[in-house]
Amino acid sequence: MTVVEAPPLYSGLGALYERELDAHGVGAVMLTHKWQPADLLAPHSDIDVRVLVPQAPADWEEWNHRLAAAHTVAVGREVSHRRLLEHPPGFAFTVAEADGRLVSAPELATWSLISGSPRDFQRWKSRAQMAPWCEVDERFYRGILQSRLGGRYQLAADSTDNVVEDIAAYRRHCVAWHYLAPCWFAAAALATRTRCPGKTAALTQWRPDGLDGYAELFLGHAADRPDARPRSPRHLLRTAHVALEAAMRRVPDAASTASKGEEHARTDWVMTAGMLRVRVARWLYYLDPPPGVATEYLIRREAKELRAAAQTLNTLAADEATPTQRLAARMAALIPTGPTTAGTLRTTLALWHRQKSAVQDFLSLDVPLTQGVPPCPRVRPCPAP
Repeated sequence: MTVVEAPPLYSGLGALYERELDAHGVGAVMLTHKWQPADLLAPHSDIDVRVLVPQAPADWEEWNHRLAAAHTVAVGREVSHRRLLEHPPGFAFTVAEADGRLVSAPELATWSLISGSPRDFQRWKSRAQMAPWCEVDERFYRGILQSRLGGRYQLAADSTDNVVEDIAAYRRHCVAWHYLAPCWFAAAALATRTRCPGKTAALTQWRPDGLDGYAELFLGHAADRPDARPRSPRHLLRTAHVALEAAMRRVPDAASTASKGEEHARTDWVMTAGMLRVRVARWLYYLDPPPGVATEYLIRREAKELRAAAQTLNTLAADEATPTQRLAARMAALIPTGPTTAGTLRTTLALWHRQKSAVQDFLSLDVPLTQGVPPCPRVRPCPAP
């Protein structure tokens, strides 16, 4: 597998971000972003960064303050960065977690390298693409569908507050790239039991009979190609509903997959910890953004991810019979599960600071893995476009 370079705008943005994180002492040994270079469509796509550190820092709270400061400086460099660097990174993992196959395979399969060891990155990504298809995959891809289909996607919720160019084109991009393409990506994975690396790959490679026209239409509108006949965002949204209704008929019912027991639980723990490790940085940035940057809509979005994290931790806590389960329950109790406002974030920041020892223990815990778990059926990788 070769590492494909991002378009110049995004490769430059990645290099800038790496420099700012280094200058602020974040200590990342690798930066990646979600989706493939072909999926980053200027000037509309933001870059969703994942940070890999050599080991858990001694103080996650202080680390988050440095990460927030670095992000704030990077956004302040250019007006366009308000959208391109819409939010601080979405996850932080240790090298040992990535090397130990504890990062969710369908998540890691979407990564592209910004900086760090190409050899390590290629090894991790190849293993993710070839890993057995299991319950984690079913939950990952069906979660994408469940969060958007049935009227759950709302175009109005895709805020234009930080968009500085062509609002109508951005709204068309949102329909194509935030609604249609993620659902198509998930449907393709579930229909073929493969982990395609991105949206463009799915639209290019998965075209059941009768769906070619829809795939071409939305590839054109996502990139706002000159040959794409302009449509209003609302008209495009209606077409997306029809296209996805047809695509969903090719998706099988939820598959029964072999369970890996505690290995799945360990992946769930690492993914939840990885997401919560960067929350303080996000909240600090949202509460004190650079002048002219809107973050109210980002604050509202936090509720969904926090509810999911609390639900996962309560499941992992089970009957709280072990110290690890009790730690999961204790962390779950520190996560707000209602609507998120600026006040919610301030209150939670103060709570996590008071409970700093418990938060640090949870974010840094190396959960032991039970051996001897039977493998699931193997799957073939989806080739890069």
